[in-house]
Amino acid sequence: MRRSVGLGLLLALACPLVLTAQAVPADSLARAANAAAAANTVAINFVWTLVAGFLVMFMQAGFAMVETGFTRAKNAAHTITMNFMVYGIAMLAYWAVGFALQAGGVGALGTLGGYDKLAHEVSLTIGGKDWGLFGGTGFFLTGVAYTAPVFAYFLFQMVFMDTAATIPTGALAERWKFSAFVVFSVFVGAFIYPIYANWTWGGGWLAMLGKNLGLGHGHVDFAGSSVVHMTGGVMAFVTAALLGPRRGKYNADGSSNAIPGHNIPMALIGTFILAFGWFGFNAGSTLAGSDLRIGVIATNTMLAGAAGGITAMLYMWLKYGKPDPSMVANGTLAGLVAITAPCAFVTAPSAVLIGGIAGVLVCVAVFFIDGRLHIDDPVGAISVHGVNGLWGILSLGLLADGTYGDGWNGVPGAVRGLLYGDASQFVAQLVGGLANFVAVGAMAYAAYKVTQLVVGGHRVSAEVEELGLDLPEMGALAYPDTPEVSSAVILRGSAPVSLGAGQLEPAPEAI
Repeated sequence: MRRSVGLGLLLALACPLVLTAQAVPADSLARAANAAAAANTVAINFVWTLVAGFLVMFMQAGFAMVETGFTRAKNAAHTITMNFMVYGIAMLAYWAVGFALQAGGVGALGTLGGYDKLAHEVSLTIGGKDWGLFGGTGFFLTGVAYTAPVFAYFLFQMVFMDTAATIPTGALAERWKFSAFVVFSVFVGAFIYPIYANWTWGGGWLAMLGKNLGLGHGHVDFAGSSVVHMTGGVMAFVTAALLGPRRGKYNADGSSNAIPGHNIPMALIGTFILAFGWFGFNAGSTLAGSDLRIGVIATNTMLAGAAGGITAMLYMWLKYGKPDPSMVANGTLAGLVAITAPCAFVTAPSAVLIGGIAGVLVCVAVFFIDGRLHIDDPVGAISVHGVNGLWGILSLGLLADGTYGDGWNGVPGAVRGLLYGDASQFVAQLVGGLANFVAVGAMAYAAYKVTQLVVGGHRVSAEVEELGLDLPEMGALAYPDTPEVSSAVILRGSAPVSLGAGQLEPAPEAI
């Protein structure tokens, strides 16, 4: 009996000790599991961000094919080489200067591990509130050696910049000196794109319109309708107006002549490549594969692109009797451009509506810019990216439904547009669009003029333009076995060029 009692007392005393001993390993195991889960989440986000960046990089091939297909065979080598080299030229300018100006004050990279040393934003203090102007850390990626979050973020942001940088090459194709293209692209990568990108994505003053003035969540652009596309479109608008039209584009009475591209299949394949890369462009902008909103974003992107292509086809078919493959391609791209800002904030029906309006808008804009403004844009870049970049940010201000974006730009609550109860968000979108047009336009004008001084003008001679830019500018023909008839014509002096309508017109002077 005594032995049984003794064993009972021993067990009673031992149980708490055993449980206490087990509690520490159990707690440690839970902490280890949580740490592993957090590390895995960061790793997933890293992989997602990098793969999305790779997709966006491949969009350069799409742009190259679209722009080359929409221009003439005698300029194909020149056009595609601009699209090829803008990748490296603008990238190195962005690496040296642009990334620091854009992201030097961005703050903690939360989804990529929380690195917080990109924290120097140069700003003005007005009324006790800070208004960011540009970043100040990360030049040449120095001071962040082997800091993986910064390098991943740099890669993703760099390919976005290069998308904007390649847009003017289409609008200025077939008459732009290659040397001028090289110098201007440095300005784009180093200054023009990064400054506006900082204002919206780097903690700059447009992002702070919500916190500082109560305008919604500030200027919101999820993946770049304004930051990337409108920036590229405004640069294209300003520089194409300054450069002047291609020879033979306009008659003496101001009427316009069509100058067809040489390879529509190439342009349409390029459009497919761009649409594919756009999944990385939009869904990748979460910077988080762990954010399940990526499914909504990708599907909205796909729907808007399809709607844009269909409405552009129907518009051209009904108005002009033929569906027009080139406008179908541009309508698809316009829908993709427009959905880029609101893709995370709108429903599927809204995405179709946004893309459908973009498809019609791009058709109207192409004919207005070409026929009324007399700005020659061989590929429709101004209409696709500039006009529909603006429509994209405004559509967010109208149709964001308040189901996503809690805390965006430091403002509590989800993002809502005008039709869902927040008129101030629409105002913030308007301010962002106006700032883009004014600031990017002014910077593009200044860069154009400086480039003109550096290289002695932007425009090739009349002789070179008539011959084709491939051989004189690049030293190689794209299609040496099938030259165009016009490629063999070399003008002498100021001899007039025969136009399709039988009019005579001297070469336009570079401005």
